[in-house]
Amino acid sequence: MNFFTSFPKKWRVFQRTFIEAGGYIEVLKGLKNTAIVAVLGLIIGIVIGTIIAAIKVIPPHKRITRILQRIGNIYVAFFRGTPIVVQLLLGYYVLFPAMGIQLPAVNVCVIIFGLNSGAYISEIMRGGIQSVDPGQMEAGRALGLSFFTTMMKIVIPQAIKNILPTLGNEFIALIKETSVVGFVGATDICVAFRYIGTNNYEFMVPYLVMAAIYIVIVLVITGLIKLMERRLGRSDRVHK
Repeated sequence: MNFFTSFPKKWRVFQRTFIEAGGYIEVLKGLKNTAIVAVLGLIIGIVIGTIIAAIKVIPPHKRITRILQRIGNIYVAFFRGTPIVVQLLLGYYVLFPAMGIQLPAVNVCVIIFGLNSGAYISEIMRGGIQSVDPGQMEAGRALGLSFFTTMMKIVIPQAIKNILPTLGNEFIALIKETSVVGFVGATDICVAFRYIGTNNYEFMVPYLVMAAIYIVIVLVITGLIKLMERRLGRSDRVHK
């Protein structure tokens, strides 16, 4: 029996499990958790990444600056050098229990994904800051603004415009990486469709639908990023 002749039967089996057996409830839960982990993880990553990037571009004249830069380098090296699955397992089964902290699996995933994203975004943001004309920083300091104020109000907003497509790619990567949260007992899209397949011992259609959902999500995010780019582009032309 080939794929085309067997597909209608497999599709009917999938429909029964998805609708009658309540599989859609698991899928909705998985979609919700995927969105929570990816969105909050990105927000945490942007905050951490921006702080680390700002520290890295400070001239290392003072000892405290050099120490902070070394800490930032170690942080980035760890989270970029180890798989996200390893980080999740260490956080859920080692780090938080060692500190006596008990958190739901989804909360742990948000924290770990945020820390992981922060390491990548720090390098993205550093490149964005360095792409801004140094004269912008000099102008801000000449007006009497502090380094921090100049960075936050003048340099970083321009840097974000420059790195918006790359931030979009990081968000898409986070969406896809959430497929590993099942390792710590959280339900995401992947876990939800695995549940449907396990209930009817038929995995082909559930996994095809799962792939289609990921593709749709990525296409929507890509479209939104392009829309933001066009609006920012028009805004820049108006100000010029």
